[in-house]
Amino acid sequence: PWQELVQLIAPYYPQGRNGRPPFELQTMLRLHFLQQWFKLSDLGMEEALFDTPLYRDFAQLDAHGRLPDESTILRFRHRLERHKLAEQMLATVNDLLCAKGLQLKEGTIVDATLIAAPSSTKNKDNARDPEMHSSKKGNQWYFGMKIHVGADANSGLAHTVSVTSANVADVTEFPHLLREDDRAVFGDKGYVNNSFKRAGRKAGVFWGVAIKASKQHPLTAANKRFNHRMSSIRARVEHLFRVIKRQFGYTKVRYRGLAKNAAQVFSLIGLTNLYLARREMMS
Repeated sequence: PWQELVQLIAPYYPQGRNGRPPFELQTMLRLHFLQQWFKLSDLGMEEALFDTPLYRDFAQLDAHGRLPDESTILRFRHRLERHKLAEQMLATVNDLLCAKGLQLKEGTIVDATLIAAPSSTKNKDNARDPEMHSSKKGNQWYFGMKIHVGADANSGLAHTVSVTSANVADVTEFPHLLREDDRAVFGDKGYVNNSFKRAGRKAGVFWGVAIKASKQHPLTAANKRFNHRMSSIRARVEHLFRVIKRQFGYTKVRYRGLAKNAAQVFSLIGLTNLYLARREMMS
């Protein structure tokens, strides 16, 4: 959706001395997407433009003309972060998907995934990132942040995203990931909450959150069958995380602080939605 995204960013894109910016807005947007797809830093993107003709062709740049340098790419990224445009870009992509009938707004799958952050203190501040925290998953501790996602139950495409430090419980973000018109909710055992469950059922919402066993109440055969059926639906959101981590290689944060990393996450989620829906959109 180039036209919609360009129109969104245009009011925040500065003009040059002659009334025109040094590089076209669509060119800078394409470079920003290349960075997300191929896990490139600002300097890495500058160097790749010299080495890879395909990148220049995609960004509509002339090999014999001036190419954006690291500072230009950095300033564009900072502009997206400052005005929270990455979040608005995700909303624009989702509006397009809804218009094409790819998000039906009937049910939501909630899930979260951990993204690691450097735990070393060998840096300028001699300290770890204060906005990142540790979380235990299974028998292993992780240091970093957490991506919380509300995904469409039919397509598995993300419609709502939030980013927190890793020690924030999944159920804490649960209410923020749902849509007002959802008629069904699906989640794993991390989202078990009796208050939410009673309120959802009272509102006529199908409650597909996994049943959690306890010492006093072990799972019955019917409970196990229910969990198995719900897990097959929840699995759709795992395709989203697979693309982010395997396809785009986003397994470790690039920046310090949650705000900068959240901006990158919103861009990645928007691109992931387009990637997962590419066949339907092209047809």
